[in-house]
Amino acid sequence: MGPKGQVVIPKRIRDRLHLQPGDKLLVHEAEDEVRIRKAVAGPTERRAIVASLRGVLAGGPSLTAGLEEERRLEREREDRKTPGAGHDRRS
Repeated sequence: MGPKGQVVIPKRIRDRLHLQPGDKLLVHEAEDEVRIRKAVAGPTERRAIVASLRGVLAGGPSLTAGLEEERRLEREREDRKTPGAGHDRRS
């Protein structure tokens, strides 16, 4: 620890945790130890993260179509189990 109470986080740890200059850190004191962790993003940062992820799944398989197909197969299995079931059921 330096004379002003500053602590240097070793480069290998900064690299592994993807810590960058300006990142906000939380310091927690517990008995005889000090824990430092990256602060959770605030509302503005969360909105930016969400915005950056928009469209990431575009062009991939349709999740809705997959769920609809799974449900259709499930209905068919149920109909086979129950005689006479499913005749007046809508798709």
